[in-house]
Formats: sequence, structure tokens, C-alpha cells
Amino acid sequence: MSRGDRENRASSDTGAQAELHAEQLDRSKPVLSSLQQELSAISEEEFLRTYDAGDYERPSVTVDMLVFTIRSEEQENYRKLAEPELGLLLIRRGGHPYLDQWALPGGFVSMQESLEDAARRELQTETGLDDIYLEQLYTWGDVGRDPRTRVISCSYMALVDSSELELEAGDDASEASWFRVEQRLIEEKRHIHELGRVTERRLQLMLSNGTEQLSAIVETKEQVQGRVRSSSLSLLQAQGIAFDHAKIIHYALERLRAKSEYTDIAFNLMPEKFTLTALQKVYEIISGKKLLAAAFRRKMADWVIETGEYASSAGHRPSRLYRLNPEREVI
Repeated sequence: MSRGDRENRASSDTGAQAELHAEQLDRSKPVLSSLQQELSAISEEEFLRTYDAGDYERPSVTVDMLVFTIRSEEQENYRKLAEPELGLLLIRRGGHPYLDQWALPGGFVSMQESLEDAARRELQTETGLDDIYLEQLYTWGDVGRDPRTRVISCSYMALVDSSELELEAGDDASEASWFRVEQRLIEEKRHIHELGRVTERRLQLMLSNGTEQLSAIVETKEQVQGRVRSSSLSLLQAQGIAFDHAKIIHYALERLRAKSEYTDIAFNLMPEKFTLTALQKVYEIISGKKLLAAAFRRKMADWVIETGEYASSAGHRPSRLYRLNPEREVI
């Protein structure tokens, strides 16, 4: 077959395909037209009245609460200040799945409430509080994250002064407890390539309430390729922590750490009146870094105002009490 014959045949095949496609479109037009006429013949009210949501599979929706506070361990030596620590509220599951394991407080969202309403309801149930800092974090929707059914969960972070708390385990919990939260970097790898870089980090999460030790290892992966940045978070192993809640805890710690750098979010963990030493300690706990007192006081100069009062305790010199400056511009 000559080159010209091959070109003519290819042109003929292309034309035939185009004609077939056009014919298929023409045959579908009456069907589409009939459907459009049927839909336009009824009102929206009639359509909604006959609509059956059961015709479609629907996932369940839950809210998970990360309630953080600052707690203090009493010292045997009265001249040493009590050591504060970051505490996270967990509940021991009283039923399957993950019977007797520890989980974030939370529950299913009802058909008559918003996500935030559900979060505040759970918060009130577990802590007795409703007028505290609450922030939506992230929505978790991995397939298989709950062995019961398809579950999508919206996580919320709450920060509260520990002196205001009253713990009470919810319906599916046999016990509620505060756990000391610690996190450390195990391994970090960076790969530089022609178009960008990849950073992989493995971190260990450690939780303790004095009698039980829980742990997990998570892996984060950040990719930068040109102007495109993407990230992922994986749970490699968990001991004593139910579902994928170790991932959620890690994510919340990262958010708290990042926002404390440029907002006054950490003040939600403080009582109304506090010393600068106590405030600095909270920032050190969140950041995981030791801070210079002079530099910290300069940073806080516009954030706090003196109350004219002093705090005193046995074995310590009285310290000035401060409170958050309400006139400071908040980002």
C-alpha cells in the first residue's frame, strides 16, 4: 500500500469514527430531552417529597475532640515550683471496637445538629464546659479507619484552664483520664532532586497518665516540586490508642505549636491572672524549646498588662501577676 493510500485510509477511518460518535449523540438526545421534560414537569417540592436518600450509600459522620490543658506535678521539695506539663483528655472505650483502649472523646453527629454543635455537645458532656476556645482542625476520611462502617470524622481542638475542669466519661466510655503528652523526632531524611525536594520524618508520640503508657509512631512526608507542595501523614504503629487517633493527636500538636508562634492561642491554657514565668513555661512546653527570659519578656510586652497584684507561695518571692491585653490586635 502506497503512502497516499495509507493517508486516505486513515482519513476515512477518522471520518467514520466521527460519524459514529455523532450518530450516538443524536440517539441520546431524545432520552435526555425526555428526562429534562419529566423533571421540568414537577416542582422542586414534589421532587423533594419523592426523593429517597436510601437510594445512595452514606457514610457516618463523627466529631473527635482534642482537649488540651496545662497540669502540674507536685514537687516533694517545696522550694521548687511544680512542673507543668501538657495534658490531653482521653477516654477508655467501654465497648467494641477497641474495647479497653484509649481514644479521643467524641461521638456521632445527629441529623439535627451542625458539626460545631456536635463538638460543643461532646465537650460539655466530657468536661462540663461550653464557653472555651474551640477550633476545627481537619477532616479525616480514610477508608477503613473504623471497622464498624464508613466513618468520616471532623476533629476539633479545645484549650482550657485545668482549674475549670470537671471530668465525666461519656456513654461509650468506662473511664476518662488526663495523659501527659510528649513527642520526639526519631528520624529525618531529606532528598534533593532536580525539580524539588522530599522530606520524611518519623516521630514517636508518648502518652502517660501515671499508670499506663501509650505510644505511636507516625510518619510525615512533604514534597516540593516546583511551585507545588504536598504532604501526607501515616500511622505506622500504635499501642493502646484506638482507631487512627494517634494521627489526629500529632496533627493537633503541630497546629498548636505553629499557631503559638504568631497568635495568642496559648493564653487559652492560662488562668485569667498569671506570672510571666508560668506563661514562659507554657510556651516552652508547646514549642519543645528552652526560651531566654529576656527575649520572651520583650515578645510579650504588648501582649500582657500588669494587674497590680502579686502571687506568693511558700518558699518563693512574690511575683507580679499579669493578664492578656484585650486591646492587642490579634491575628
